[in-house]
Amino acid sequence: MRRPGAPASWIWWRMLRQVLRRGLQSCCHRLGLCVSRHPVFFLTVPAVLTITFGLSALNRFQPEGDLERLVAPSHSLAKIERSLASSLFPLDQSKSQLYSDLHTPGRYGRVILLSPPGDNILLQAEGILQTHRAVLEMKDGRNSFIGHQLGGVVEVPNSKDQRVKSARAIQITYYLQTYGSATQDLIGEKWENEFCKLMRKLQEEHQDFQLYSLASFSLWRDFHKTSILARSKVLVSLVLILTTATLSSSMKDCLRSKPFLGLLGVLTVCISIITAAGIFFITDGKYNSTLLGIPFFAMGHGTKGVFELLSGWRRTRENLPFKDRVADAYSDVMVTYTMTSSLYFITFGMGASPFTNIEAVKVFCQNMCVSILLNYFYIFSFFGSCLVFAGQLEQNRYHSIFCCKIPSAEYLDRKPVWFQTVMSDGHQQTSHHETNPYQHHFIQHFLREHYNEWITNIYVKPFVVILYLIYASFSFMGCLQISDRANIINLLASDSPSVSYAMVQQKYFSNYSPVIGFYIYEPLEYWNSSVQEDLRRLCSGFTAVSWVEQYYQFLKVSNISASNKSDFISVLQSSFLKKPEFQHFRNDIIFSKAGDENNIIASRLYLVARTSRDKQKEVIEVLEKLRPLSLSKSIRFIVFNPSFVFTDHYGLSVTVPVLIAGFGVLLVLILTFFLVIHPLGNFWLILSVTSIELGVLGLMTLWNVDMDCISILCLIYTLNFAIDHCAPLLYTFVLATEHTRTQCIKSSLQEHGTAILQNVTSFLIGLVPLLFVPSNLTFTLFKCLLLTGGCTLLHCFVILPVFLTFFPPSKKHHKKKKRAKRKEREEIECIEIQENPDHVTTV
Repeated sequence: MRRPGAPASWIWWRMLRQVLRRGLQSCCHRLGLCVSRHPVFFLTVPAVLTITFGLSALNRFQPEGDLERLVAPSHSLAKIERSLASSLFPLDQSKSQLYSDLHTPGRYGRVILLSPPGDNILLQAEGILQTHRAVLEMKDGRNSFIGHQLGGVVEVPNSKDQRVKSARAIQITYYLQTYGSATQDLIGEKWENEFCKLMRKLQEEHQDFQLYSLASFSLWRDFHKTSILARSKVLVSLVLILTTATLSSSMKDCLRSKPFLGLLGVLTVCISIITAAGIFFITDGKYNSTLLGIPFFAMGHGTKGVFELLSGWRRTRENLPFKDRVADAYSDVMVTYTMTSSLYFITFGMGASPFTNIEAVKVFCQNMCVSILLNYFYIFSFFGSCLVFAGQLEQNRYHSIFCCKIPSAEYLDRKPVWFQTVMSDGHQQTSHHETNPYQHHFIQHFLREHYNEWITNIYVKPFVVILYLIYASFSFMGCLQISDRANIINLLASDSPSVSYAMVQQKYFSNYSPVIGFYIYEPLEYWNSSVQEDLRRLCSGFTAVSWVEQYYQFLKVSNISASNKSDFISVLQSSFLKKPEFQHFRNDIIFSKAGDENNIIASRLYLVARTSRDKQKEVIEVLEKLRPLSLSKSIRFIVFNPSFVFTDHYGLSVTVPVLIAGFGVLLVLILTFFLVIHPLGNFWLILSVTSIELGVLGLMTLWNVDMDCISILCLIYTLNFAIDHCAPLLYTFVLATEHTRTQCIKSSLQEHGTAILQNVTSFLIGLVPLLFVPSNLTFTLFKCLLLTGGCTLLHCFVILPVFLTFFPPSKKHHKKKKRAKRKEREEIECIEIQENPDHVTTV
């Protein structure tokens, strides 16, 4: 019979949902039976795969050596501009002494000499010159460009020509010309190593100023250093997670306690990660430090399946054979776990799609997809087999730790108290009418007897609403302050020379932007006054190093008229470029000859912008202002600096993956809106995931976490972590048949609260060692994952239990159904009593 007033289409969808749900449960039940009947096979196959691929991972391990390929946008206008600039002005033809001539950093060595507070670095001329001579005398060097800059400058008061009174720091840059040759590149690498050693040696000799050095390989070295520093801490995290999982799976009842299953569950996730790593290296993958987050991501999802299977086992009936109990646990748990694993695969699969413009994000997502697939396979096979053996031991009444037969109650009564405590199966504590002895688990007992009553108390609910309003306010405030600053320092070891150098450079040399190359790549009428005016207008606001400006000044001083093409080029070639002070401009002009006529087909200038402390943001703004002008003005030009490769549209590049992943999750949940357990379950799941995602995004912004590739990967993970924990709770709530919403949420927390609390606690405890890794990358990882776990825990145990008691789905129809059934049962009993007045006791 259908409910009065319910449309036929609604009944049809409801029947379809029930058929799909029961079909999936039946498939998972058969999978559980298959595993329980062949546990040795399902235990052996994953172990063999791990040994095979694990050994391959050790033999094929290779670190990624190209940092630009990893963290710079793969497809950007800056790379096209670099190619054009390099084709017009090759490095091997450049003889200029300006360090800004280079289109790519190449091989170089930089050093900042910093005087003590209050001292003047200009008075340390002898030490500076000694350092400079020591660098020039190094062997195996090549021609070097030397650029000088002063930092912390104090000018002479009331000086018209801005004379320098004192300076706190001086920066010297040495560029090596390698010309792309492999042999010269090896020589350059050796020179850089010797340069860094020399700087450390000179620091010991000169105590009157500090030396901060940097070489081209320093960024890659300090990026890879994070993995080396984190090795021991990752092992400590594993030990902490193993300990937490073991303790949280234990009970006083030595028969029903499952400490080894908690331990084996974590080890199951570990061997699946090792197998995924082996597959990655076999397919010619190269390791980079961003992959350090995969063990934590995979562990957070894998242990959730482990603890849910343990909870599902506890909900089965003890009088069933252990094989049927395993099948029932699979039927109860694996449907939801399959759905959440599928969403993990979809979101990270979208992150690995061609739409992702950051190679590090793409590589991470590809590895995560493989890890999720293997994680799912290992959970239902390897861990399922372990569950079968543990269930067999329990059915045969073996001790869960010592694997020996549990003695009878009469035998225990004759033994000391300590022996009774160790060997007791909880029979004395369990009443005769108690149906679920597993309720003595300490987490379940705490939730059932204390927490459920407290969180659903009518006096607690207003405070929870206020707490959520505060949470939403801070999240919204943080979302309004999101910045897309692409700072590669966020990926380096925090105590590395690169970070120290960057901090000093930002403090003392942030008044000017990097030197920006201004390339005019089409023929131009430089002798035309309107063109000259356009060039001046484009260069206004910049400090320019320009052959054009110098040539105009030369013509004016020499009182030479060059108002037409022939005169302009003739004087330029025969007079201006032959003077010693202007000869370096030869490399900035490209001439072509057609018959007897010379033409200027391309040229370059150099621009430097005045900036504040936030130099990187202002450089991006300059870039975004100059590029549109190249299309709107008559002058066709490009602007380029090597740093543009990392900053060009970086904000868009890092946010696209999380937007695509979020859209994918939303699309899947909407498309399955009428095909899942209950449509309101999906609706509440969308709201919960959105709230958690925005909360993590806003709070991490307030915690000074930039939008880089690590934080974006954590945001993608937050989507899945929230679904992983909220979905079972919400679907159990909407399907609950208790009289009131309060009773339904209590039932949901009692059923899934233990697994959620076990998993989130293990996850958060495992993050603690990351605090002790001196790396900005691990600090970002710790902050984002801590917020992910904290916000998810807040929603599962505080916000949802309260808000679900206010809003739909309504439970009134369940109450009416139960009343109707009770009334019908009373009528039947009355009829039986009237027909059998002499046998009332048999009714």
